[in-house]
Amino acid sequence: MKEFNKILVVSRSTEHCVSVLRTGISLARTYDAKLYLLHIIHDPFNLKGWNLPTPSFGDEYKKMTEKARKEMDHMVKVEKGEGLVIEENIKYGYPPDEIQNAVESNDIDLVLMPAHREGRFEHILFGKTNDAIIRNLPATLMLVKCGSC
Repeated sequence: MKEFNKILVVSRSTEHCVSVLRTGISLARTYDAKLYLLHIIHDPFNLKGWNLPTPSFGDEYKKMTEKARKEMDHMVKVEKGEGLVIEENIKYGYPPDEIQNAVESNDIDLVLMPAHREGRFEHILFGKTNDAIIRNLPATLMLVKCGSC
């Protein structure tokens, strides 16, 4: 069985990412691995060349991320207090590029991302970026099925 020394949890600060972080914590403890938590802030409403009003989508996206981010921050604080090595990074940009950079610059062995049925809203926001991430990733990828998936 492959050993994992460096595990990256990709977070878009949604409720599904909380489940992925729990799995990442469990695997990091099992393998005595360093855990990296990458929060990616990507403005999915920056539709260049489009003239669409999107303020209601922006407000909904903000509400969706606030609750999940608070829960993840609490989990990280507790785990660090118990001795787990966690490095958190916040990146602003295009998710496939930021994940690729994190994997390469930290020599990541395993990447965890949520695998859930996307609602229409999430599919609009993330559908194409998931495909780009999967095709180019130079590390093992684990899609974590979330509770309501």
